[in-house]
Amino acid sequence: MRDKNIIWLYLFLIATLADLAFVIEGNSDLRFFSKPLILLGLILYFYRITKPIAATLLTKSILGALVFSWIGDILLMWSHLFIYGLGAFLMAHICYIIGFKLAQNGPTRLDQVNFVKSFFYNLPIFLAAAFVFYLINPNLGNMKIPVIAYIIVIVSMVVTARDRFKKCNPASFWQVFVGAILFFISDGAIAISRFFADFPESGILIMGTYAIAQLLIVMGIRSFLINHK
Repeated sequence: MRDKNIIWLYLFLIATLADLAFVIEGNSDLRFFSKPLILLGLILYFYRITKPIAATLLTKSILGALVFSWIGDILLMWSHLFIYGLGAFLMAHICYIIGFKLAQNGPTRLDQVNFVKSFFYNLPIFLAAAFVFYLINPNLGNMKIPVIAYIIVIVSMVVTARDRFKKCNPASFWQVFVGAILFFISDGAIAISRFFADFPESGILIMGTYAIAQLLIVMGIRSFLINHK
């Protein structure tokens, strides 16, 4: 039977390609139409495929992350609303952290965690975040505390995605983990472009990695749900 919900993925794909084309052309006006449609397509797709389990906390947390991301996308179209967009994405990452913890096989007891091993596994993530902060720190001004809080939360989101290793099916793990890494790269590019030095390819890098990240996370959670029917 043909999946009728795939139409929303086509909306996501078309909106993403259109937005990237507008970024290349430098057409900011048309991006007011294309950018909001990117996440709207994924939101509608995820909502439709999880409708039978809409009451579960996992569904609500992932849907919440997508909605907060969509709000953040809209707010970031205005430079003076950057702080509010940052807040929306911070909430999105918190929702993703909750969702990732739920999308695994059973809770991990604190006494079962090897903190030393976990630290070294996650060290590349910590170093990357520290490097980005080192670059942007001199120019943060009164944004320093909000940005530090955001870095802590997004690093926690990536670490939570990595900690799902061997706690879910491989397809779900890799899709979510790679998606989380790409989300981190996208946000790192935003930070460097805004607070350190803008570069010509920043728009393509930011939106390209961001769109793929959100798609991979959604498909990773879908893979987890399919394997737990």
